[in-house]
This record gives sequence, structure tokens and C-alpha cells, in this order.
Amino acid sequence: MRAANGFVIAALGFLALAPATLGQPRPYIGYAYPAGGRQGTVFQVKLGGQGLDDVNAVFVTGSGVSGRVVEYQRALNPQEITLLNEQLRELKRAQKPAEGTRGAAAQASPEPTMMMMSEDAMRSSAAGRSGGNGAAGSDQAAEQLIAKIERRLAGYVNRPASAALAHIVWVEITIAPDAAAGPRELRLGTPRGVSNPLVFHVGQLPELCRKPMVTAPLQVLGKEELALRKRPPEEEEERITLPCTLNGQIASGERNRYRFTARKGQRLVMTCQARQLIPYIADAVPGWFQPVLALYDARGREVAYDDDYQFRPDPTLFFEVPQDGEYVLAIYDAIYRGREDFVYRITAGEIPFVTSHFPLGACTNAPAKVSLQGWNLGAAESDAPGLEGGAGRYSFCASSGSLISNPRWFDRDILPETFDREPNNATGQAQRVSLPVIINGRIGRSGDWDVFQFSGKSNDTVVAEVLARRLESPLDSVVKVTDAAGNLVAFNDDCEDLEAGVITHHADSCLTLRLPADGTYYVHLGDTARNGGEEFGYRLRLSPPRPDFALRVVPSSVSLRSKGNVTVNVHVIRKDGFTGPIQLALKDPPDGFSASPVSLTGTQTVARLNLRTTLPETEKPVNLTVTGTARIQGREVTREAVPAEDRMQAFLWRHLVPAADFKVLVYDPNYQPPPKRVPPPPPAPAEPKPVLVAANASAEKPKFSKQQVAGRLRQLKLLYEEGLLTDEFHAEKVAECEAAR
Repeated sequence: MRAANGFVIAALGFLALAPATLGQPRPYIGYAYPAGGRQGTVFQVKLGGQGLDDVNAVFVTGSGVSGRVVEYQRALNPQEITLLNEQLRELKRAQKPAEGTRGAAAQASPEPTMMMMSEDAMRSSAAGRSGGNGAAGSDQAAEQLIAKIERRLAGYVNRPASAALAHIVWVEITIAPDAAAGPRELRLGTPRGVSNPLVFHVGQLPELCRKPMVTAPLQVLGKEELALRKRPPEEEEERITLPCTLNGQIASGERNRYRFTARKGQRLVMTCQARQLIPYIADAVPGWFQPVLALYDARGREVAYDDDYQFRPDPTLFFEVPQDGEYVLAIYDAIYRGREDFVYRITAGEIPFVTSHFPLGACTNAPAKVSLQGWNLGAAESDAPGLEGGAGRYSFCASSGSLISNPRWFDRDILPETFDREPNNATGQAQRVSLPVIINGRIGRSGDWDVFQFSGKSNDTVVAEVLARRLESPLDSVVKVTDAAGNLVAFNDDCEDLEAGVITHHADSCLTLRLPADGTYYVHLGDTARNGGEEFGYRLRLSPPRPDFALRVVPSSVSLRSKGNVTVNVHVIRKDGFTGPIQLALKDPPDGFSASPVSLTGTQTVARLNLRTTLPETEKPVNLTVTGTARIQGREVTREAVPAEDRMQAFLWRHLVPAADFKVLVYDPNYQPPPKRVPPPPPAPAEPKPVLVAANASAEKPKFSKQQVAGRLRQLKLLYEEGLLTDEFHAEKVAECEAAR
């Protein structure tokens, strides 16, 4: 959190350069529940957000996963609730059901059945109310409508805890049996835009999913208990069979419990994903759901507990079962907060889990083996990834049978590499190295220091950079450089890296030093908190500066009007003192897309890039790629901009969270989606009766203003198109509005 403070000033500059698209309603999704599913299954996902009117598309990265929109439930207002209650009363009066029949419907789940009533069924319902034929069919249609209205009423919250989550979309997700396991990104699309992405996982184990939460109400000071979830006692604890993946949402003050049977000697791993699903929540402190895992035996005694795993807020429990019996796993928020977007996935069982690997990287052209430490691993080592891909960071997983482990990161670089050799804990034992070099090492025990010796000349510039936290190591590095006399000439603890958009503690060290004189120098590397162990690996780069840059394009999706233009922000992250100009452009854009030339000067950190299109519209979003080109040390270097979302943490800090794609949609602003349901033509008006008016009678003042009548007509239209009103009720209310004009 400390290093994030430096980002605040830059963030204010980001706001000043906000793109024009932010003035338009952009679809937004704040959570997806469940945030994943098993290979070879079809299931429904509830998403909460805003700006989702006419949502019509689901986008999931990678292959093997598809989705379709089933139902959209916009947030209702009190006037619409009054209309629904009136419609419900009329339906119940017309039906007059038997006591037992209506009892079941009255207890219907507040969640939607995902089945919209057809227009024919609605008309059958209206015919039944009017005494027409087909009584059995009309009764069934009326029962369905009653249940649907009751579900909408049960989910209504006048003052939601977060209005940004109050619009609900239900989608059906289909995952192919051969879909690759691991994280994806899910977005929603409307005729006028594409939403931000959310993390969505493809799992390998059986999944249990608790009932989705309804919209959480706003807590009022002194009346917080009114906002607590009223969960039935039978839903407080679930019985499960390991291995499995558990999906849930935590409400304010709530604990979720899972009871299972385990055998003596089982090596159980229970790992939670929460912040990994939604990295930043703008209106929550510290800025994310902070889950806690606790394990109890049959007597209720706590036998295991974790609230953070290493440096990660998401906990992981490791438990070797001491005896056969029943155990209960509980999850809750560390300070008992909760809301719909406090979503979690817990994978539990004898699953493979990597706690550390070594080395953390290798040269680009060198095959390497990675030694693995952890639980339930099928092999002690793995082939290092990225041999054919050039310099960069690569994700990899271990495997045990058909199951894959948690992902790890591996770094590839072009510099010569070596390993640290103990003992090298002091200047008298320093390990001699020649620059440039990357050293792969470990802070192997508490209080350990690794010391390296090199020779340099006056005015040489040397960079000492640690890669550890960015490669899943818990090391909180500190680096200092001393001369031959032991004098301190440079020191660094933390160095912020804006490329690491989901890291808030930038624990890796980096310093740039101009050598004051010819001679011998010593680089000392340790852990700030004097921690150590086999998992405290690092890569230390000692080299002259390697000027370079990286780019982020924000936001990760934009919309253009027909033959229009839009601006996006491109952020530059300069490395090792690079200050040259950067030319921005589109890489191989599809026909109909272009961008105005833009150059970032050496002092700029963000620039606007104007995108243009000659197309009237696109059938679906297209992926564009923004590049930056610069001359560095006499050669031309081109880097692709990574799409990103500008996310706020805890009311203040801002972060650029990377995304997979930069999606662009062109839409016709004059396009209006066809009505989802068209009312039948009204019956011919009856012959009006003559009304005698006194000669001196003054004209009555209208009871309702035109604005009020127009608002009521719009509410009736929306409710009718959602299938919540019968033809007859809709016609009656529209007639009342016409009479009130």
C-alpha cells in the first residue's frame, strides 16, 4: 500500500485526460457469480452492473467457452413496484387458487427461473381473466406470471448498497469438455458498447454453488442489522464431498460453512480465490474482499486458520488430516463486511499446489528445469516455459494426474545468467560476478544476506534490479551498494512498477547508480523483514541501463458512432531512464479503422490517441492493437500496448489492471432495438355519452403534468416488455394515462 501512494498524483493527471468515451454510458459489470464452472457443464451466471440495457452478447476469451444472455433485470423504482403489486393482486383475485396450490408459489425462490413467458402465454392469461376459453392453459400462464412477479418483488431493494451493481443479467455459460482449465475474461455486450472484463475460471472438479444473493440493501448507521442477509438455518452449512470447488458470496456479518469427511493422512489443500476474481473494489477498504479460512474438527475446535497466504490477501490452508472424522471449513470477511461482489471460489481436496519454484527464470536460449516445492505434486521438477518465445514472463502450472496446480511465473531474459553460491553473507565472502549478469538466488534463512562483488570505473552507470514479488516470491527485497571501504553509496527498498497493475505492495527493489570512482563495489541483497526460506527466491540483474518502455491503453473497450471518432488514453511506463519520443499507431487495423499520429515526448506519461472509423457499424466488436515505436540506442523498438482498466482502490488509489483484448464497437446512434413485446391493438372506443356542461363552468386543471404521464407510460412499456404485465392490465393503465393528459 505504501508504494501505491506515489501513483495518486499521476492518477489525478489521468482524470484530467479522461477520454471522451467516458462521457457516454459504458456497460459495466461489477461481479459475476459464480465466477467459473467445470469443464463439460452448462450453468447460469448472475452478473450485477449498470448501463446494461438491451444487453445481447457474452464474450469469453479463449476457446471452448460460450455464453448467451437469458434475462436482464433492470433496477425498478417505487412507482414500478406499486404497479407490479397492483398487477399481482388482480392476478390472484382472478385465479382464486386452492390453499395448497398457492402456498407453493408464494414460497418461490427470489431468483429467476430463466424462462420468459411467451406472448401467447401472456395473452392466454389475459383471456383467462376475461373469462375466455382454454381455462387450464390460462391458469398455468397466470401462475407463471404470479411467480415471476413475486420473484421480482422479493429481489427489490429501494436503496441498494451499491447502485452500480443493481442491474442484473443472467447468462447461460457452456464449457466444452476439452476447454483448457484456468482463468479467462468475461464481458457483456450491448448494441452500443462492450463492458469491462471480469475474471472467469474454467475448473476441473465438481462444483457446488450456493444460491445467489439478492441485491444487498444500504446499511443505515444504527440499523445495520436490517441489512443482514436473512438466510434460512438449513442454508447456513452445506455438506460437501472432496475434492470440489465451492462458490459463494459473503453478505455483511455472514459466515459460510462446509462440512466434509476426511481420512487420516490426507494432505488437504483449501485455496481461496477472491481478490484474484475482483482485484479492486472502489468503495471498500482496503479495496477488496479480505477472506478468512478457518477449519474446525468434529468438536468445534479450530485446527487450521489462514487470512493471507504469503503476501497474497487470498488465503490457502494446508492440512494433514490427523484422524478420520468430520471437519467444517468456514469462510468470512476479516472485518465482517459483505455484499454481492464479495465473491469467492474455494478449491479443496488433495489437489496439486506449488508453494515455490526455483530458479525463477533462465536465459532465452537455454532449456532449463524448474524445481518445484508444494503439496500433492506429481513431479519434483518441470520443464521451464517460454524457450521459443523470447524475453518476457510466462505462466506455467505443475500437474498431478489430470489435475493442474495453481499458476506460477517464469522469467526469460537475454543476459548471461548465474546462480548465487553460499557462503556469500558478507563482503569478505562476496561472490565475484562480471557485468552484465542475472543472478538466480534465494534468501535461504532468516536474516540471510547475499553479497556480490564487481569492479567498475568512474561514471559507469549500473542498475541493480530485483525480480521476486513479480514472480510469485514472498521476498520483500532490500538492496544496498557499498564501496571497498564499506561506505554506503546506494540503497533501495521498494520500487513501484506500474506494469504490475494488481500489485499494491511493490516489494521488488531497483536502483540506478553512477559509480563515483574506479574500484570494487559490493551489492547486498536481503529481506526487509529478515525473513527467509526455500521459497524466498529472486533474480538480481546487475547491468548497465537497458532503456525501454511499456504501454497501456485505457479503457480496454470503446464505442464509436457511425463514421465517428473516439479518444483513448495511452500510458507510457519508461524503464532505466528512457526519455525518447514514442510514436503511437494502430498495428494492421481492419478496413475502416485508423488513428491520428501521436508522439509522446520524453516528459509525457500519458497521451490521447484519436481512433476514427469510416464504417456505419460493426456486427460485433473488433480487436485493435495499439503500438508505440521509438529509437533506442540506435535501433528501432516497437512495443504493443496492453489493454487495461483504470480501477480505483478504496476511494483513492488508482491502478491500471491489464486485460486480454482491446475491443472496439461501431454502432448506429439512430438504431432502436425492436420492441420485445408488442401489445395487441386496443378495442374500438365506445360511443361517447354526451356531457352537459354549465355555461359558466371553468376548464378543470389537469391532474397530472405531461412529464408525469410520459414517465408512467414509459414505466408501463418497460414492465410490459419484460413480461411482467398482462395485455389487459397494460391496456387499462395506458387508458388511464391517456385520460389524465
